[in-house]
Amino acid sequence: MKTINIQQKFSKFTENWQPHQVAIVDDMQVLLAKIKGEFVWHQHEKEDELFIVIKGTLMMHFRDRIETVHEGEMIVVPKGVEHCPKTMNNEEVHVLLFENLSTAHTGNVIHERTVSNYKKI
Repeated sequence: MKTINIQQKFSKFTENWQPHQVAIVDDMQVLLAKIKGEFVWHQHEKEDELFIVIKGTLMMHFRDRIETVHEGEMIVVPKGVEHCPKTMNNEEVHVLLFENLSTAHTGNVIHERTVSNYKKI
C-alpha cells in the first residue's frame, strides 16, 4: 500500500491514446491516459467505462449526442454504447479511467491505436 501521486504519474509519459495502468482494485484497473484529437468509434459489449477528467475538456461523442466533460467531472459509458472520445482545438486532455481488467482498449474494433497490454507505471 503506497500513495499514488496522479500528477507525478502523468509526468512519466508523453504518448497520446496510450493508457498506463497505475493500480488494480479487485477486478478493475485504474488507468491514466493523455488524449488529443479524435479516437476510434467503438463499444464494449460487457463492460462499463468510467472517465474522470483531470485536466482539460473531453468531448464524449455518442451517436445521438455529445456530452462535454470538464476538468473535475466524470462520465460513465454504459456497456454496449458506441462512443468516441475527442478533444477540441488540439487540446491535450488528461483522464483517469476505471474499467474491468477484461476490457479491450478499443472494444469491438481493431485499429492502429489499439493497445493490447497497458504499460504499468
